[in-house]
Amino acid sequence: MRFPSSFSFLRPGTKAFIQEARRTPGYGFFDWLHGYVYSRWPYTYIGIAVGEHPLAKAALRLWRALRPTPADASDRPVMRKPIGAGTIGDVYHGKVVTLEAATRLVSVQQEISLTDLEHVIPYPVARDIVLRHPDHIAVLECPCRASRPNPCLPLDVCLIVGEPFASFVLEHHPRRARAITSAEAAEILAAEHARGHVHHAFFKDAMLGRFYAICNCCSCCCGAMQAHRSGIPMLNASGYTARVDVTRCAACGTCAEGCQFAAITVDEHARVDEDACMGCGVCVSRCPQAALTLVRDTRKAAPLELDALMQAAAAAG
Repeated sequence: MRFPSSFSFLRPGTKAFIQEARRTPGYGFFDWLHGYVYSRWPYTYIGIAVGEHPLAKAALRLWRALRPTPADASDRPVMRKPIGAGTIGDVYHGKVVTLEAATRLVSVQQEISLTDLEHVIPYPVARDIVLRHPDHIAVLECPCRASRPNPCLPLDVCLIVGEPFASFVLEHHPRRARAITSAEAAEILAAEHARGHVHHAFFKDAMLGRFYAICNCCSCCCGAMQAHRSGIPMLNASGYTARVDVTRCAACGTCAEGCQFAAITVDEHARVDEDACMGCGVCVSRCPQAALTLVRDTRKAAPLELDALMQAAAAAG
């Protein structure tokens, strides 16, 4: 099915979404329809995905009635699937970014088109950074948190960056979203980092196959982190790993308590599981002894650091 040639009856944000969709190679009507449903009803969409919506709970009860859980299911290891194995993580995923990298993403003063990012975003689709009007930013109540019975607060921590996404969200969710400046977005990021939450730059196939939001995530509420723990590769590491200076470590356990990925244990000193560490930097800022630092981990995809990516793209010509 083709996009309609005339859509004068639609709201401006929806029109802009269609216009941008028509300019996006390989993006068809049903892709746009998926994106429209996802953006128009995110609380239902995400609520079902995380299992908190009444429809999801009813479906789970039916599934359990038809196929009872084996008694030893809790003892079975989680089967981790690689990126590209055909899971939802291939088309809807997040890249962990440090506070500094996240702040840069909301501080852009120019339009950007970076479309060759396999070395940074190692997913089969949805790995472009195309920013139109990057100073247009909306903060939205987090659908994951809003779906939970006892969510982390505050709720308004999801940053929608650039057009046509910011206008669409503001247009359709006036009670749950508001326009903010780049400075306000940076303040939200800093406050969430101080709470120990992780910044994820999110990409989705239905959102024009590109970056559209920064979510500030906690392991108790975030659906992507829940999926990640269950073996679905929805999250990609920042490109860094935390390293402990054992001569400074006091074995106080503050880092382990704050790690959203359960990647740190403490005995005579803190120890980092480098495979589990996602390089978010929360532990670094929480350590009272300054015993932790982030170091580049070449086993992991390159960091999503906008200035470096733009310089590389310019050099490649």
